[in-house]
Amino acid sequence: MSRHARFLIVDGHSVIFAWPDLRKLHARRSSLARESLIKRLRGYQDWTGVRVIVVFDGKGAQVTATSDPHDIQIFYSRKGQTADSINERLASKYATRFDLTVATSDYLEQQTASAFGAECISPAILREILEEADSRAR
Repeated sequence: MSRHARFLIVDGHSVIFAWPDLRKLHARRSSLARESLIKRLRGYQDWTGVRVIVVFDGKGAQVTATSDPHDIQIFYSRKGQTADSINERLASKYATRFDLTVATSDYLEQQTASAFGAECISPAILREILEEADSRAR
């Protein structure tokens, strides 16, 4: 068993557009897709103890973050900045100190996070992990 805390960083929009059910919700209203993904990630964190960070592309003047000590952390990039850059910065800062996994479909982001020592998974693998954790929780 690892002595390091475990973290999962999720590229929110990458996952939303990779999962057909979330992509469909996004077509109706983007907030529905975000809320559905956040709900699933919250359940995963509650069941496994893996700390979850989800990053979305934002439109504001600065990076915004919402976090409760026992909830997942949610970041929105500022206008003109991508979620990818936040994910890469988090990987560069924390991959050597924690067991860090990054979930994204962006190949360049995967390469960058891997270079910093993070494990990278695709949105399809993330879905399998979440479904397995959900089935165990029942």
